Amino acid sequence: MANTVHQAFSLAAVRWARQPFLCILQETADIYDIPAGELRYAEAAERVEFLRSAYAAAGYGHGHRVGVLLENRPSFFLHWFALNALGVSVVPINPDMRAAELEYLIGHSEIALAIALPHRHDDLKAAAAKAGRPLRVMGERDVPPDAPFPAPFDTEPNVLTECALLYTSGTTGRPKGCILPNRYFLHAGQWYAEIGGLAGLREGCERMITPLPLVHMNAMAYSAMAMVMTGGCLIPLDRFHPRSWWDSVRDSRATVVHYLGVMPAMLMKAAPSPADRNHTVRFGFGAGVDRTLHAPFEARFGFPLLEAWAMTETGAGAVIIANREPRQIGTSCFGKEEADVLVRIVKDDGNEAGAEEQGELLVRHAGADPRYGFLAGYLKDEAATEEAWAGGWFHTGDIVRRDAEGYLHFVDRKKNVIRRSGENIAAVEVEAVLQQHGLVKSVAVAAVPDAVRGDEVMALVVAQDKPADRAAMEAAAADLVNWTLSQLAYYKAPGYVAFVDALPLTTTNKIQRGELKALAPTLVDAPHCVNTCAMKKRQGDHK
Repeated sequence: MANTVHQAFSLAAVRWARQPFLCILQETADIYDIPAGELRYAEAAERVEFLRSAYAAAGYGHGHRVGVLLENRPSFFLHWFALNALGVSVVPINPDMRAAELEYLIGHSEIALAIALPHRHDDLKAAAAKAGRPLRVMGERDVPPDAPFPAPFDTEPNVLTECALLYTSGTTGRPKGCILPNRYFLHAGQWYAEIGGLAGLREGCERMITPLPLVHMNAMAYSAMAMVMTGGCLIPLDRFHPRSWWDSVRDSRATVVHYLGVMPAMLMKAAPSPADRNHTVRFGFGAGVDRTLHAPFEARFGFPLLEAWAMTETGAGAVIIANREPRQIGTSCFGKEEADVLVRIVKDDGNEAGAEEQGELLVRHAGADPRYGFLAGYLKDEAATEEAWAGGWFHTGDIVRRDAEGYLHFVDRKKNVIRRSGENIAAVEVEAVLQQHGLVKSVAVAAVPDAVRGDEVMALVVAQDKPADRAAMEAAAADLVNWTLSQLAYYKAPGYVAFVDALPLTTTNKIQRGELKALAPTLVDAPHCVNTCAMKKRQGDHK
């Protein structure tokens, strides 16, 4: 029985030595400027061992943290497994992060080393200098530099050793670092391997394609570990490309696809084709599909989209999936919990919600350890950890309802989060950056509906000097967006900038979020609102 992710991979490499572990399609290879083709388990294991020895020789060990900014490249997995063998925790770094975000992540996580693409080395060094942290930076093929400080522990890593530190978007402040032990990843892989039903995985047979980023738990914990546990082949794409998606699916011979809700919506916009069912996909695993498109998508493309619920914090300790019929397609149903997951739905008054009543979803793992499979805690924030576990249940912040047959349905997010194309965006984080601009007197950020991305970001700005005309307004809006793009990931930048005379405030000068939420959508087509969506582009991540 494996106690670490590295051990699980090593066992798989022995059993499935000649089977492909990774498949890199030509399109992905061209974008990343790497070779296309398949990497067998045995070949990957040899590379992992080479890297492990190099890191050990450089002094990295149990308790160190290492940042990884390698996008969805094969080297991400090889470095992760090699570092895990030594008890080093990896901190995936979103390639869309910019100055302010990198400074916070480096300072908060205290990473000793960053493995990054060459064109981001200077960014990381500058952020580390501002954070006051000693940081080594290397490329994916470089010899590791000596560790800047000794490994904190001299013990062997085990199932409870920190494996990764994943950051989530804070809704009322800075992003929180989720401490994820080896057990988190091992349990996620085992859960997927055993869940069965319409999501049943066949050993040594599956080929799973995912465009989801390795900085999120879905690709790291579910996709990668499910393939490791079953001897399957993972097909990571750089990201989702609607026009070439079905070519990628067909060329890779994928049997399982992982999706975000925005993907089916984009794919359904293409004209129907006789080739729509020309693929080998057995099922899709994801969340957030538009309820009105769920049934039409399955009818057109010929495979089920299995809606699931989980969080970075819960992992597979409390994952729920609609993997058995009836799935109640078109109702935002994500199934029923299995016997190893306990669920409560609690109304605002603290009482249990009845059938068809809405309330916050509270979860825990069944058995003696309610936190089994969950995060170990939030880094440097014990108070937030205990608050999340108030009363012995994890408070998810999601509003759901249970129907008369016991099926769970997603309703909405309780917290004030903007969710754009699967990314959670904290309004206060964007506000903090915009407030630094000289043009801004005060600012509030809210979500407005977007037909493709779910939500889009709107900034309501009270200017120091209100723009005199439309041309000045457009120039000011562009200046604000460019400033945000220099500090934050592109998707967090405003897609709309509305210049207003005042913000809805409480008597203590705090933003009235409820009123703001209702106001923002009414301003999209207003004369004093500028549409800046076209400016929201990735900032040269492939070089």
